[in-house]
Amino acid sequence: MPAAHPLPQTLGELRKSALFPEARLKTRSVKDEMRANLMARLKTRETIFPGIVGYEDTVVPQIVNAILSKQSFILLGLRGQAKSRILRALTALLDEQMPYVAGCEIRDNPYAPLCRRCRDLVAAQGDATPLAYIGRNERYVEKLATPDVTVADLVGDLDPIKAARGGADLSSELTMHYGLLPRANRGIFAINELPDLAGKIQVALFNIMQEGDVQIKGYPVRLMLDVALVFSANPEDYTARGKIITPLKDRIGSEIRTHYPESLEEGIAITTQEAWAARDSAPAEIAQYVREVVEQVAFSAREDKKVDRRSGVSQRLPISTMELVISNAERRVLVNGDALVIPRVSDIYAAMPGITGKLELEYEGELRGADTVVQDLIRAAVGKIFHRYFADVDTEQIEQWFNLGGTVKLEDNQSSAEALKELKQIQGLLEKLTPLGVKPSDAAPKIVAAAEFLLEGMVAHRKLSRSQEHAFAAQEGRRRHEREEISQERQEFENEYEDWQRSRRGRRGGLN
Repeated sequence: MPAAHPLPQTLGELRKSALFPEARLKTRSVKDEMRANLMARLKTRETIFPGIVGYEDTVVPQIVNAILSKQSFILLGLRGQAKSRILRALTALLDEQMPYVAGCEIRDNPYAPLCRRCRDLVAAQGDATPLAYIGRNERYVEKLATPDVTVADLVGDLDPIKAARGGADLSSELTMHYGLLPRANRGIFAINELPDLAGKIQVALFNIMQEGDVQIKGYPVRLMLDVALVFSANPEDYTARGKIITPLKDRIGSEIRTHYPESLEEGIAITTQEAWAARDSAPAEIAQYVREVVEQVAFSAREDKKVDRRSGVSQRLPISTMELVISNAERRVLVNGDALVIPRVSDIYAAMPGITGKLELEYEGELRGADTVVQDLIRAAVGKIFHRYFADVDTEQIEQWFNLGGTVKLEDNQSSAEALKELKQIQGLLEKLTPLGVKPSDAAPKIVAAAEFLLEGMVAHRKLSRSQEHAFAAQEGRRRHEREEISQERQEFENEYEDWQRSRRGRRGGLN
């Protein structure tokens, strides 16, 4: 509020103030308030949910329709689809300040108080009744549904201590200890993971959903609460952990489905917005192809049969992966004293701990092992993004250099200058980096990152081979090495079989 219009501090001042008209405070509910503020935003074409990317044409219009209809709604979606973030962003549709009777636990409307304490206070003090104010963010109450939540937690209970201190009877309204729902009066009450709430607790929400009132402990205490109820849930968890009971589901106005980013560009925009990239050690430059590979890992995982699709692949995967990728590049800069933090594809492999913990694997994936599955996902992502840039680039000269016996090893802690010296041996390599916007005159870290991406892409397309120690070699050399390993394993098996046969003959001789 502007300094020229101080907030009224008593009920009498409030009646005279033009900031909070009495008619509006008396008749406008929370849903009316959200609707009015939303209409104002729509008229000025202001962004409804800043920071939410990819839902402009799908989820957001459905939420807008639900709010305009003054309906409660539930967001259904897999983990990491910004459900909780959207619910918390609803506070932007509330007024900046809201007056209430000072000291009231349920933030009573001074013109129409609900609780006995406030009614008595207004009757006794009249226009001298003191007021307090609450901001829009404090008007949001959130509860994570768990099986141990009780009706008393949500609605309230009798407080014997309060009764004893005040000398009141237990049936008096003055002895009530209000739960989360009454304390969210004149605000937004959100329940996350609604199916986890026990069935009998969901039943307790019926009255507030339909009639708008709650009853505490069977006593004739009815509170006509003014609350906007919103929910979130993971639809795939219904059978595993619980379900939304039919009568409650019927009372929820809109069921809105969220989703993962529908394009690589949307995913990159979210990751760029959320990942911590501004480091204080050295300036960081993240190449577009590195961003694309990191995001493609998540897209590939969502389509891979070895990954449990019912569990989903959270958008937190590329966000945490990108942070680890930058950190690994930062560590290399700190060790070698380079001037720029420029991530490489090898840094994505180093960020595997940020990926494995966010994937739920199917049986086939469990057999192969999480590390192997993630390595395959990274390699496939590199191959797909490589094709975007180098589909029309002839890499035959580079292959010939390796086929003639050339090998290059790029170590994780190797400085950019040392790595560039190794890469310059490869004939025709640096000239092929133009699709990435890299020139031979660019800084060494930038050239090394681009060259490594090209080589990793050739490995993904089976034009080269690479060992676990990041040593690049000809594809035929890898096949020869694999054949030698198979031959050695076969020889070891034959030796073991001969030893077993000799021991068997020895046992037979002993029996004779």
